[in-house]
Amino acid sequence: MSGRFGSVVTAMVTPFRDDHAVDYDGAQSLAAYLLDHGSDAVVVAGSTGESPTLTHKEKAELFRVVGEAVQGRGKLICGTGTYSTAETLELTQAAEDAGADGLLVVTPYYNKPPQRGIVAHFEAIAAASDRPIVVYNIPARVAVNIEPETISRLAEIETVRAVKQANADLDQARHIVQTGLDLYAGDDNLVQPFLELGAAGGVCVHTHVVGPQVAEQVRAMREGDVARAREIDEALAPAYDLLGVVTNPIAIKAALRLLGHQVGGHRLPLVEATEDEVARVRGCLERLGLLVSV
Repeated sequence: MSGRFGSVVTAMVTPFRDDHAVDYDGAQSLAAYLLDHGSDAVVVAGSTGESPTLTHKEKAELFRVVGEAVQGRGKLICGTGTYSTAETLELTQAAEDAGADGLLVVTPYYNKPPQRGIVAHFEAIAAASDRPIVVYNIPARVAVNIEPETISRLAEIETVRAVKQANADLDQARHIVQTGLDLYAGDDNLVQPFLELGAAGGVCVHTHVVGPQVAEQVRAMREGDVARAREIDEALAPAYDLLGVVTNPIAIKAALRLLGHQVGGHRLPLVEATEDEVARVRGCLERLGLLVSV
């Protein structure tokens, strides 16, 4: 079943200019491209968008300009989560001002709140905004897992509508579905197993380059053709390999540049892909049939 934000959601990179300023025109163009190539919605200023290195002013402007670009085409989800509830509320207001369709709110990171602190964090956001919330559970990056019992408590919050689950535990994923929340795979290689559990889809990075294929994969599942969906999933193995070449979003930006997209480089502490890493990314794109071997 398709979720509130559709099935194919792309966590968008943030394009930069040569001087590392945000390329707002480029962000608009990329968002429009993604929605024309398989995505139902885009996430702006998530970790793939290098959110830790963006100022609040830059995030607010990204929310605004991408919101303009996606209007009538798809949905806008704004990454407003930080490790400070107060800062998250400020960004949530900026997302509201931009007309966001939803909020992607990551578990507070680094300060490692207890489970009751996680609940209090989301309760505060829900009290301040009526926008639908996508809870982002990514224990590998934040060092805290949202436990199933906590998911059940979050499901009681009226505006919490979905979970982006970057945790391969299928029992925990199944529990999310059982609570009535929309489940979105937070790791691209989890899309197929999660779809088979009843997930709405995925919040993905590989859909920057294989959006139509993932849309077809989801469509096959909706039509009950599990074999076809699994076949597509297997064919997408090079896309999963691509993302494993080097820390996200370094590899996907390298791939986008190889495919002719002007997305620029990175802000420190992220760095450019090495020649070897670019060669490996190119090899993955060739295996996907997106580049011709030279």
